[in-house]
Amino acid sequence: YRELKQTFQKKRKQAEQRLARVEKAQTAVQNSAQILKKHLETDTLTAETVRSVSSPQRTVQRAQKTLRYFYDQGLSPEDLREYKDQLERQVEYNYNPDFDPRPIVGDNYTDKTERQYGNNDVEGPDATHGTHVAGIIGATRQNDLGTNGIARGVRLMPIRTVPNGDERDKDVANAIRYAVENGADVINMSFGKSYSPHKEVVDAAVRHADSMGVLMVHAAGNDGENVDSTDNYPSPSYEENGRAQRWIEVGASSWKGGKQLAAPFSNYGADRVDVFAPGHSIYSTVPDDQYERNEGTSMAAPMVSGLAALIMAHYPSLSATEVRSVILDTATRYRDRRVTRPGGTATARFGALSKTGAVVNAKSALQRAAEMASAQ
Repeated sequence: YRELKQTFQKKRKQAEQRLARVEKAQTAVQNSAQILKKHLETDTLTAETVRSVSSPQRTVQRAQKTLRYFYDQGLSPEDLREYKDQLERQVEYNYNPDFDPRPIVGDNYTDKTERQYGNNDVEGPDATHGTHVAGIIGATRQNDLGTNGIARGVRLMPIRTVPNGDERDKDVANAIRYAVENGADVINMSFGKSYSPHKEVVDAAVRHADSMGVLMVHAAGNDGENVDSTDNYPSPSYEENGRAQRWIEVGASSWKGGKQLAAPFSNYGADRVDVFAPGHSIYSTVPDDQYERNEGTSMAAPMVSGLAALIMAHYPSLSATEVRSVILDTATRYRDRRVTRPGGTATARFGALSKTGAVVNAKSALQRAAEMASAQ
């Protein structure tokens, strides 16, 4: 426990330092944007507009230089806002050892066998993350509102597995079991952590889901680290050897493509990450009938879960194992492309970042699923 607390305190301090730098950068960007908007007499700015500014005024020149620096790095003011929100969550919840939401949960945490606890409040203190994930999977299509979910007609089972910053093994295990016992075909897990003190409890739940033919899809994490050498839980590998067969570990790709195909925050691993999916600046639902862009492997995982649900709906004769194979086998390969490795500036082959070296491809997956189903 002492080691874990020290690690969290260290990470929280690092997050606080990053947050201070981001807040300073955000202030500089906002001030510079206001100066250029006033100079150009406009309410909006684009990268092209900023680069075309010409003025003898030093304040305008400094403002242009500041904004050009960020645009040249492939960053936008929206990227800064999203990164700031992520860091604030890390400071307030994820790396805060004093944060204790257990009174809301209402259990005896020392009893790992306890199953009946919690409540039916799936929103909790903040439903933004879960609502955004759900929208990626199943937002109503073709209603001219907001965004289109991947799987038309999918039924969603919201389970508040994780109070912010409190990803306890007991809760994860019970959430998996609850989903399985209530008929889930796919379990999307857009959460993760670096420690699993009671992994055996989660392993038992994962074994149960695997034995029942349920496909589990897990976000690889947002630390820009190699999870082949850095722990990330929950995981498909069991403490007592063996691993879950119906599991897909998902990294996040970026819409920018090219050398920036791998999202800069995404975890990766040639052995432990199966495939990448879009997870950078994803537009989806949030509470109160709103929509916004968020990023993370939390957004990439539901891309895969939604695709799995879509395949299962159209081709119900396919097993979870077959659906998994379809998704991974038809993903678009970029094995030899040199990309910026997440978490730094060094480059690597995209094929070294996951088992497949690929990004999911819904059209190809559906075509392959149709072929498999017709051959049965």
